[in-house]
Amino acid sequence: MSVDLDTVKRVARLARIAVTEEEAGQMLGQLNGILGFVEQLSEVNVDGVEPMTSVTPMEMRKRADAVTDGNKAEDIVANAPISERNFFMVPKVVE
Repeated sequence: MSVDLDTVKRVARLARIAVTEEEAGQMLGQLNGILGFVEQLSEVNVDGVEPMTSVTPMEMRKRADAVTDGNKAEDIVANAPISERNFFMVPKVVE
């Protein structure tokens, strides 16, 4: 896959980047180089390769999967202008 000059200008416009004609020409070559490298990566056979989270084998630290409410209800509503029984109180809006 390769991009043309119009695509480079469109992407620059979508990213809100001001690009001159000369810069767009440079970006064209750079983007096509990146896309060529990605195409090379897609040719690599990765059958049987397990996904990794790190380059060195390590066990992921995991917390216990336990349901908890945090026991912080009073702390959470402490700065609320109005609260009642640990609930935020808001005015009724009826239009």
